[in-house]
Amino acid sequence: MTKITIKETQNPTILKFEFEDFITQNQNFEFKNIDEAQASPLAQQLFYLPFVKTVYISGNFIAIERYSIVDWDDVKDAVAEQISAFVDKGGVIIKIDETKPKKQPITVYGETTPNPSALKFVVSRMLTRNAVEYKNIDQTASSPLAQELFKFPYVKEIFIDENYISVTKYEINNWDEITLELRTFIKQFIENGGTVLDESLIETKAKTEATKDEAFDKLDVTSQQIINILEEYVKPAVAADGGNIAFESYNEDDKTVKVLLQGACSGCPSSTFTLKSGIENMLKSMLNDEAIKVEAVNA
Repeated sequence: MTKITIKETQNPTILKFEFEDFITQNQNFEFKNIDEAQASPLAQQLFYLPFVKTVYISGNFIAIERYSIVDWDDVKDAVAEQISAFVDKGGVIIKIDETKPKKQPITVYGETTPNPSALKFVVSRMLTRNAVEYKNIDQTASSPLAQELFKFPYVKEIFIDENYISVTKYEINNWDEITLELRTFIKQFIENGGTVLDESLIETKAKTEATKDEAFDKLDVTSQQIINILEEYVKPAVAADGGNIAFESYNEDDKTVKVLLQGACSGCPSSTFTLKSGIENMLKSMLNDEAIKVEAVNA
């Protein structure tokens, strides 16, 4: 028998009926009546219940908004049983559009990072050559995947580079509660042809590199040496941890190097230790200057 878990929402008229697995292919559906629900035989059946006002289908759940003629406590168990029985008899939840591209199987696994609030989801294929960081959903015009991930209430920031997605979470959930949900969502989103990054909407690496080269040539010799050290020795290490580091500036007067931390490195409790004991010491040694200090502009 299909297991259905009943969960309340912030709206007392709406109740969620959750499945153990995802039931849609990165799509959200909202049906206001039986005529609108042609794509969902299950939703059509639910509309025969006189108290059903709206049916929502998304991810791993069906949410139902009720009219006020009943209380959920009186009918929720019966609705859950009806949904379970419908699926067990082979009923169709959502009709699949055969014209859509077929799945492209991939693997996705989670890797811990030094930042306990960030997890790195590694994908078995290249996603982008252009590292992009998103601090909120308003910045996600170039990434439909990031836009969808921000709809999870615990997602705080997203960093995408090469073959991985670093997700930084709020403290409201532990990773053991949400890792499977995020991993499954990312896997299904990509397999079903979802766009991770629209390269046309971001500054391409070629343009970025050209701009960097022009700016690099205008820098003082010490700044150029610092950039080369960061690129060769530091970036590969922080990338392995799901993050990125970028040179911001060097002040010749007080010997201060300012860097930008991204992805899992941003907000990491150990980032200060890494900057001081790792990067700062490395620069002091390689540049033979004990006065050098390293600071993160977003620490």
